[in-house]
Amino acid sequence: MDLGNPEDSLIATIMSAQTTDAQVLKMFPGFRNKFPNWQSLAKANQEDIATAMNTIGLYRNKAKSIKALAQKIIADHNSKVPSSMEELITLPGVGRKTASCVLSACFNQPAIAVDTHVFRISHRLGWTKGKDAIKVEKELAKLVPQKSWSSINRTFVHFGRDICKARGPRCTICPIAKYCEYPGKELAKKNVS
Repeated sequence: MDLGNPEDSLIATIMSAQTTDAQVLKMFPGFRNKFPNWQSLAKANQEDIATAMNTIGLYRNKAKSIKALAQKIIADHNSKVPSSMEELITLPGVGRKTASCVLSACFNQPAIAVDTHVFRISHRLGWTKGKDAIKVEKELAKLVPQKSWSSINRTFVHFGRDICKARGPRCTICPIAKYCEYPGKELAKKNVS
């Protein structure tokens, strides 16, 4: 999630796990008013952080991660969000997907953020066979030119929400159905008829 700076983007991306971007964006301004910087988050009571974001899923776990994240960024990174995958994934609450989002949006580094949409669609298209996000990321990196890596997630998220849905893919209106290897596409077409 790109909110214009590494700090906000990192926090919002952590918040967005298993929560819609719309939900995060709705509560984020109030959250940042209450906790405007790493120092305020590091010093805050974890329950106060949780209460400030209790409209999103898994808010208690996310509050724990965000407090620990703030403390680590202050202690180990001079209050600056690191700009490498290796450093980002050592932070509490930050996995490869979150790190890839931040690297791409905030530091203009090519990165493939594999979320559920990217994982599902790349498999349906027959582009990947990997059983986990890291394998799918590596397979896509070999297949897609590096200059396009950062657009994969954004493109697949919209495509996955509108057309290639987890349940009930809309194969009859899919512009790339003829290239798709998804075995269920014929069934999806029959269900529309």
